[in-house]
Order: sequence, then C-alpha cells, then structure tokens
Amino acid sequence: MLDGLPAGALAGLAGVLGLLVGSFLNVVIYRLPKMMEQQWARECAELSGKPEDSSGTTEAFNLFVPRSRCSNCGHAIRWYENMPVLSYLVLRGRCSVCETPYGIRYPVVELVTGLLFAFCAWRWGASVTALAWCGFSAALLVLALIDWDTTLLPDDITLPLTWAGLIIAALQWNPLVSLPDALWGAVGGYMSLWLVYWAFKLVTGKEGMGYGDFKLFAALGVWFGWTALVPIILMASVIGAVIGIAMKFSSGLREGGYVPFGPFLAGAGFTAMIFGPQSILRAVGL
Repeated sequence: MLDGLPAGALAGLAGVLGLLVGSFLNVVIYRLPKMMEQQWARECAELSGKPEDSSGTTEAFNLFVPRSRCSNCGHAIRWYENMPVLSYLVLRGRCSVCETPYGIRYPVVELVTGLLFAFCAWRWGASVTALAWCGFSAALLVLALIDWDTTLLPDDITLPLTWAGLIIAALQWNPLVSLPDALWGAVGGYMSLWLVYWAFKLVTGKEGMGYGDFKLFAALGVWFGWTALVPIILMASVIGAVIGIAMKFSSGLREGGYVPFGPFLAGAGFTAMIFGPQSILRAVGL
C-alpha cells in the first residue's frame, strides 16, 4: 500500500511515526536506568540475605506504568498534554498545573527521532530495511543519552541491537553488510576496545572505559561490517576530543574529569548511517 507513495510523502509519514516513537524514547531514557537501579537493589538484598527495603512506594514502575507525571506537583500528564512537540509548544514547556518548566530535551528527542525515521524512509523506501534502520536509530539515540546521563550502556539495548543486526544481515535485509562481515564486525568491535581497555589499565592502573562501550562498538560492527570499524572509531575519537576540550575550557567536565564514550560512538554511528563509513575517512583526510 505504501509502495506507490512519493518519497517525500513516505518520509513525512515516517517522520510522524518517529515523533510518536520519540515520545516513548523519552520515557525509556528516564526510566530504564531507574529500573536497573531497582533491580540491582533487589539482587544485593537477595545476596546479602537481608529483606529488601520496602519503605518506599510499592507502585509498579516500568516503561508503561505509572503514567508520566510532573516531577514537582505529581500531576498526571493527560494524553492531549503529551502530544509530541505540539503539546510542549502549546504549554510553553511548562506543567499545566504548577507551571514548572519541562526540559527542552523532550521535544528535541522527538524531533531528532522524527528526522531519523524520515531519513530512513527516504533512503530505503517502504521496506523492511527502512524499518530495521529506524529501530537502529531509536536504539542508538537512547543509548547515547542514557550513557551521557548515567555512564551506563544497558545490556537490555546493546545486546538486542547486536542480535537484531546479525539476524537482519542473515536475512539479507541490510544492503550494507553480508553475514560474515557482520559477524567479524562484532568480533572486531568488541575485541579492539577490550584490548585497549586492558592495555590502558595495565599501564595506568585505571579503567578508561566500560564494558558497555565494547558491546556498543560490537553492535556498530554488526550493522556496518568490520571494514567500518576504523572509520567509526576515528570519528568517535574526533568528536570526543572536540567536545571534551570544549567542556574542559568551559568548566563543564564532571567530577573526575571524565566524559562517557558511548555518545561519541553513537554520533559516529549516525554519521556512518547518513553519509556512509567511507565518508568519515575522507572527512579526516585519510
């Protein structure tokens, strides 16, 4: 049914879908780290043999319940107050009850997701390939923002992203890679950063990155193939260096002077998706 649509119309429909998905991604970005913390607390209580602390709320908390609320007054956000971008503009970015400002990130995530979905539909048309890359884009955006906020790259996203890429390559739904290229991309992505991690730790006694970075780089290797690993890590390093230096001069570095690497890997992944991995090598003069 969608095959006969002009490319612009198809991209527009995908963009609207992306806006809706982006609204849900905001929920994932906020709630998934908290869900992980709750799970760790339960596991620690079980291992220690102590009863879990039940002094807090017993209300179910996951990606779907409870309803989104104002963090200040607890107002449950109605459906018409949660329309992507539009509701933010109508409410002027404030709670309709207490007028506490909402963060600008919410509409930005929705807009970026809409643009990424529109790009995927424009590039790959009405196809499974386009849907696959829309899913890739959503996962990568969530990982980048969660890592920026918490320095965590959840296995709940990195591992499914890797397996989905392998399955899509096996079904020949990804025109960028064959299954062998995807498989070796996973191996090369994980092992390269694993070796860097241990070399750095042996020399300095410090940990330069987390295991989540290995898994994310492996996932990118699956989606783009092993030949894209060097361009992607180069672009991530360049982006990281530029932003890190800027944050240092603006006194924006966190305590300890670290910057999570996952967002820069994600940025390189988006660059590779939009412009192609080889464009990265041309951009850095190689």
